[in-house]
Amino acid sequence: MESVKGKTTYAKGKGSLSFNQRKGKDKQTGASKSQILSKYLKDPVTHPTGWEKLPSNVLVRVYSFLNFWDRARASTVCCHWNSVFHLPELWRRFDFEVTQETTSYMKSTPRGLVRQVLHQHKDHLRFVSISIDGHPLSAEIACDILSQLMNCSIKTLELMSTAKPTLMMKKEKFVAALNVVIVNSQSISSLALSDTPVDDPSLEVLAKQHHNSLTLLNMESCPNASAIGITFVADQCRRLHQLTIDYSQLSDELLSSLCSEEHVTLKYLRINVIKQEGQTETNFPTISQDSWDTLARHSPDLSLVMYFYVVNDEDYAHFFNYITPVTHVYFGRSVSREVLGRLASHCPGLKELAICANGHEPLDMELLDIANRCKGLNSLGLGECEVHCSAMVQLAKICGERLSELFIREEVLVEDGEFSIDEMTERVSETLGRQWYPESMPYWD
Repeated sequence: MESVKGKTTYAKGKGSLSFNQRKGKDKQTGASKSQILSKYLKDPVTHPTGWEKLPSNVLVRVYSFLNFWDRARASTVCCHWNSVFHLPELWRRFDFEVTQETTSYMKSTPRGLVRQVLHQHKDHLRFVSISIDGHPLSAEIACDILSQLMNCSIKTLELMSTAKPTLMMKKEKFVAALNVVIVNSQSISSLALSDTPVDDPSLEVLAKQHHNSLTLLNMESCPNASAIGITFVADQCRRLHQLTIDYSQLSDELLSSLCSEEHVTLKYLRINVIKQEGQTETNFPTISQDSWDTLARHSPDLSLVMYFYVVNDEDYAHFFNYITPVTHVYFGRSVSREVLGRLASHCPGLKELAICANGHEPLDMELLDIANRCKGLNSLGLGECEVHCSAMVQLAKICGERLSELFIREEVLVEDGEFSIDEMTERVSETLGRQWYPESMPYWD
């Protein structure tokens, strides 16, 4: 290549590029690459390796990134794509949506498709989820689906409610259907039964049948399952390392079982503290500090997550009175400054805190106390609270760049004599080492 009077010319000779080659065209025909590709895809006879001849393993990989409905549409491209659509590896996981038009906006899995899956592919199913609304008919259909999984070898089963009231089903029918799945499956590793009437006898069957395989158990909002049933599972299933329960199901005995020498190190424990509106008694159990200390020693890297949905300050009387190894706390309803003060004093391992509401008292001192005492705090979210801008600047200085998540609505920030919201935003961004803005709600004309 030479430059002559500001123009670039290409020297001819061995190794030089022709005009067609430089323009990405075929040397013989002069066709562009896009034209060649178009002909390649549209002429399966001349080019038998077109899309309809895509190798099955490649097409399975493509299908794996699509949801069921997109896979179904793609299966209509040609006979080959349709045959791959029915391969066993694409039917190991299926999500059943069971809803009624009068109670849910979600699209229900067509009855015909449910029958087809259970007839043609139930031997392939390994990971099954059933989501239903609060309609009694949906609960009946969910029980029928469960009962037809008897010949499957389920590894993961999830049953959840997407609406209130929760699963309005007869306890006996549900338990019978669930037990069929538990007994006939060879090695269940994950079981999530939120808002179901599962009871202690079913948990006993589960523990005896799958004590070598069960690693995850979610028993959120299951009023018929007690601390005794959960403890039996913990005693038998020594590989259990993820557990979600309500606080009413917690006990010193359960924590002791989770901390036995034979039990694996617990990785995740979520505890939901719930008091329904209109409920007069809570009956929250009292957990000793020795039990929490033993858990912290046995599972030092445990993520202990607590969700609070309680109404009155009296409901917090059982919590944060001594050192507790909690790492993530979410207050779903209003919480007082006094409770936040106890949290700062007795939860030194706190990493993440979310406060939905507090009222009209600024939380400056409480938040700064938490930031000072909880050296690992890296995520903070505030809802309907009040915080002065100067306190936010101080909090950012205390936490520094370790505060990776900071969610605060602009409406809760109170300007003071030191900082306006814009000045605070600039100072916090400098301290965190990244651009940060408070969240703002859009206003529509």
